[in-house]
Amino acid sequence: MAMGLKYSRVDGRRSSSYCSTVTVAVFVSVCLIGAWMLMSSFIVSDEGLNGNKQTIAENESRQFEVDSGGDISEVETRGDGNDVNEQVSENKLEDNQEEKSVTWSSDESTESENTGNETKEKNSVKESSDEKTESLEEPKSEAESYGDGKSSQDSNSEAGGTNKTGQSGSQVSLDDNQFELGGPSQTDKEKVSQDHDKKESHERDQASVEVFPAGDQSEILNETSAQNGAWSTQVIESQNEKELQQSSVSKNQNTYRWKLCNATAGPDYIPCLDNWKAIRKLPSTMHYEHRERHCPEEAPTCVVPVPEGYKPSIKWPKSRDKIWYYNVPHTELAKTKGHQNWVKVTGEYLTFPGGGTQFKNGALHYIDFIQNSRPDIAWGNRSRVILDVGCGVASFGGYLFDKDVLAMSFAPKDEHEAQVQFALERGIPAILSVMGTKRLPFPSSVFDLVHCARCRVPWHTEGGKLLLELNRVLRPGGYFVWSATPVYQKLPEDVGIWKAMSELTKSMCWDLKAVKKDKLNGVAAAIYRKPTSNGCYNRRPQNKPPLCKESDDPNAAWNVPLQACMHKVPVDTSKRGSRWPVQWPLRVVTPPYWLNSEVGVYGKAAPEDFTADYQHWRNAVSRSYLNGMGINWSLVRNVMDMRAVYGGFAAALKDLKVWVMNVVPIDSPDTLPIIYERGLFGLYHDWCESFNTYPRTYDLLHADHLFSSIKKRCKLQAVIAEVDRILRPEGNLILRDNVETIGEIEGLAKSLQWKIRVIYSKENEGLLCVRKTYWRPTEKETITSAII
Repeated sequence: MAMGLKYSRVDGRRSSSYCSTVTVAVFVSVCLIGAWMLMSSFIVSDEGLNGNKQTIAENESRQFEVDSGGDISEVETRGDGNDVNEQVSENKLEDNQEEKSVTWSSDESTESENTGNETKEKNSVKESSDEKTESLEEPKSEAESYGDGKSSQDSNSEAGGTNKTGQSGSQVSLDDNQFELGGPSQTDKEKVSQDHDKKESHERDQASVEVFPAGDQSEILNETSAQNGAWSTQVIESQNEKELQQSSVSKNQNTYRWKLCNATAGPDYIPCLDNWKAIRKLPSTMHYEHRERHCPEEAPTCVVPVPEGYKPSIKWPKSRDKIWYYNVPHTELAKTKGHQNWVKVTGEYLTFPGGGTQFKNGALHYIDFIQNSRPDIAWGNRSRVILDVGCGVASFGGYLFDKDVLAMSFAPKDEHEAQVQFALERGIPAILSVMGTKRLPFPSSVFDLVHCARCRVPWHTEGGKLLLELNRVLRPGGYFVWSATPVYQKLPEDVGIWKAMSELTKSMCWDLKAVKKDKLNGVAAAIYRKPTSNGCYNRRPQNKPPLCKESDDPNAAWNVPLQACMHKVPVDTSKRGSRWPVQWPLRVVTPPYWLNSEVGVYGKAAPEDFTADYQHWRNAVSRSYLNGMGINWSLVRNVMDMRAVYGGFAAALKDLKVWVMNVVPIDSPDTLPIIYERGLFGLYHDWCESFNTYPRTYDLLHADHLFSSIKKRCKLQAVIAEVDRILRPEGNLILRDNVETIGEIEGLAKSLQWKIRVIYSKENEGLLCVRKTYWRPTEKETITSAII
């Protein structure tokens, strides 16, 4: 360390002040070394935060943004590893008992093997230049430098002298799937490079602003001062209150003890579909009641095991053709449907030739056959969002992506073992559902087309109750494509079904537009069209099937029993369903025409709300989510928005190779029709219950102000257990909510040994990004209701 000490010689002897000078030099040296040791002990090396460089900029409007190429102000970055380590800000002198401080070491900068292969890249994390921290101002003679190779004197020279900003900086090295805070080597002490100040100033000038719509989605603003532990600064709250919040969070949540679910279904456990205690008590199963939802009285708070040999899912689009066998280790369907090219076992893979019962020679030919039979279908333009009933492994929906079509595919959890699980593992949207005794979880008049390829549904029985449910969800003027043996075979049973279907569809005023044969596959399809007016209903000689009562709400769809009736078609041109939506892709950004008379969720006129919501999420995604969360989006395919409003988050992702399941909670404003109107899809759900999907089926979950609402009705532990069940290992949860809820979720995530990627708070609003690991507890909890 260069102290700049000088001494003179007089007649070959040192000055009489030599002793005092040496004493001062030694004292200053000891002080500087002590200061360095103190500061370095506060810096925590985490095992990872992946992605590109992060930025949270402070600008005149003080709104939150994370951008690539910049700095993170007041954002804690948490890493990978088995110990769920924490990064602690430099102005905090104590850690919670549950949190582990991590010292600099090369071992801690590498990811545990159980997180899969990850590639390295760089990231820098700095605190804002206007932060007032308790870290020391860097002396001219010594500053910490991270990897720039400059001496302290060079740094001071370039920065114009000693750092007077009070800034504490650290540089972060990244791999593809983690942020990694790199520590100093044994031989090269850490120093702060002052040229970061210039970069920060320039980047702030370049920063853009994330726009929040008015209403209950409060703005998340930039931070201006440092905050300790798990929390960033909150302007309106005192330091003491924040420390109490964190202490409470750690005490109440971080110590939660998880257990492994012990159920007959094992790694495929679905609480509301595997409730054998309730299924055994059903008086009848003739209407597929045993395939419907029967949720346990108390939602489970255990976590589902991972299959032995599980690997990270194959990336799209290769996943459409093959998946890892051990991820979905079921072969029965390959034995029974292999000859129809559903699925085959090929070494360590399950392969999907693209066939189906009605399209053995591939889905693409079959898709073209349908459009050639009725050109007005216009895949990807007029027909954008469709429903595929009895989807099998969903190859039909998987290949419709090539036509810019979104297919909501569904099938029951039945003897066709794991068919929906195969679909989701392939990266194709699908849910578990059945045409049983209740309405499907969709609003009325939202699907442009409904498809059934030998889906084994008795449409013609019981007054056509099941076909009338399709009529409810089919858009006026939409098509029903029925490809089944009664259309083209002459066996007595098929002839009888065709006759019954002809009478039923005629009484429903469906117009049979075409019956065409596919010579290559040896099948045929009948194509019907739903009416766009009520004239035919009024001219029927008999009111059979009857029209529904005026009091019957066609959009009511959560646990509503089926009725054998039809709803009238809207004729008022200002009402939803009276006109066809604009063509895709324009419809995704166009406010629906019928919003003009509505008041928006955030209090403005609905068209303004719609536009503001889309602008907000477009900014948040492009400026924060894509670059600032450490998420490798090339590995993301299946996405869920757990509390969609207008579908703005999904719309903002439309140019990525992902699909988004938009969920509208049953206690939220019913905006799901808007989501469908813009060419997206989703369903209703109660998050106090399990979702109708297999475990490990989504790469990313997004929850905007969901948990603060849902915790009023059910246990957060149960909801997080469901999130853990749905999310794939190495998958991400992005959460936006109030500070209290963010803290609770953070504690639960730590207890699950998830990796805390980013946490941020401002004025009682916060953001949290966490990543699920492969960790599973060893202690088991037997779910008695799920044992056969």
